[in-house]
Amino acid sequence: MAATPAGAGSRRNRAVLLTVVCLGQFMVLLDNTIVGAALPDMQHRLHTQLTGLQWIVDAYVLLVAMLLLSGGVFADRFGRKRVYLTGVAVFTVASLMCALAPSLGWLIAGRVLQGIGAAALSPASLALLAAAHPVPQERVKAIGLWAGLSGIGLAAGPVAGGVLTDAFGWPAIFLVNLPIGVLLLLVGVRHLGESRNPSASAIDVPGTVLSVLGVGVLTYGLIEGAARGWTSPVILGSFAAAVILLAAFVAVEARRSAPMLPLGLFRQRLFTVSNTAMTVVGFALMGSSFFFSQFFVYVQGSSILRAGLQTLPLSLAMVIVSPYAGRLAARYGFRIVVTTGLALAGLGLLALGMVHADTGYGNVWWRLAIAGAGFALAMSPLTGAAIQAVSPQEGGLASGISSTTRQIGAVLGVALLGAIVRARQTGGASFETGLNSAFLAAGAVTLATAVFTGLWLAKSKPAESPAAPQPSTVPDPAITSNAAPANIR
Repeated sequence: MAATPAGAGSRRNRAVLLTVVCLGQFMVLLDNTIVGAALPDMQHRLHTQLTGLQWIVDAYVLLVAMLLLSGGVFADRFGRKRVYLTGVAVFTVASLMCALAPSLGWLIAGRVLQGIGAAALSPASLALLAAAHPVPQERVKAIGLWAGLSGIGLAAGPVAGGVLTDAFGWPAIFLVNLPIGVLLLLVGVRHLGESRNPSASAIDVPGTVLSVLGVGVLTYGLIEGAARGWTSPVILGSFAAAVILLAAFVAVEARRSAPMLPLGLFRQRLFTVSNTAMTVVGFALMGSSFFFSQFFVYVQGSSILRAGLQTLPLSLAMVIVSPYAGRLAARYGFRIVVTTGLALAGLGLLALGMVHADTGYGNVWWRLAIAGAGFALAMSPLTGAAIQAVSPQEGGLASGISSTTRQIGAVLGVALLGAIVRARQTGGASFETGLNSAFLAAGAVTLATAVFTGLWLAKSKPAESPAAPQPSTVPDPAITSNAAPANIR
């Protein structure tokens, strides 16, 4: 790793660096949750249907999921400062493009560009922070601050989205990124020190392209299937193409000397089970969250601002519980904490599936809070389990894969749960009934995963040397600060 410029290690410069990287990650995480509050207004003003809303969300999440691992490699090879500032610039320009989008197509294109920027910005931000704090104890504290401060974006999203959309319309949720992005660029160019890893792995271009195309075509089939007909040639063709592309991805990765996804890691049962469970977490969490504001607005008749506030218990519960999840796993073991978390999340979603138009909010908020607390309990221990399943040298890659599988689950959750709602409506059911079916399905899958994970983690053995996450591939504050290894029991 190249040395940072003189003075970069001073307390003042480190404080500036911490502020810059936290604010950048805050902006990315804010966009994960702020869009949900604006979906009803987007549907009205853009004259789109449910499929359009699904693409607005999935276009962003898909690119983040597929480019996250490559973003870390780019930062190591070409310079963390350069990649971070490039990501900020792309994200900022894309936000302006989204805000000025005259149609759904332009908005989706802007969201794709936002995803590319986020996939560069997130891993580079943490890599910059780690490079500036070579002492392990100082690095842990800095990463904890990074995780906590930037994670506020998760909780702020629903409220900020509701306030901005109610006052100015949906374009405002993207315009809010502009002053942040410009400030980061001005300060970052002047104060950030450059660092890189000359021995970083080569960029896996074939693997990256095949993964984006494969998951993208699969997502297209899942989102458009209900509208075009599941047996239509276009949809059947998309599923066939997805199978071919993903099979090609596996074949390419198996033959490359430095693949973006080393398939050998999945020979470890613990690694495979933890990532499978993490995929379900993304599926259920993002897939159900996609419908929360729509439920409050379209089913219960709330305003957009009120709906944003009403969804807050889930994200607040995650922010409050997340810092304790790693400690609980270290004390009681992964299996107990993960299965408890998944069970709580599943029960919370099942309870939400029984909410109706006339259900008072006093009987709704606690269901959201239970689901949020459950997901928070499960996420960081699952990442810790994945890290502990591999050698110390592979810990950073394992944590990056864990975050990527959660993002892939999120893409599929929005697509599949949306397909359930659409199918129920096509069959003559109301939107409310469709939402109930989606929440119940997400809850049932999460509960089943709790049982599966509990059984298989009980049969797994950790690696002899627990690993700690490496900074270049851990972009998610929800898992970074709590991914400490612990006993599996």
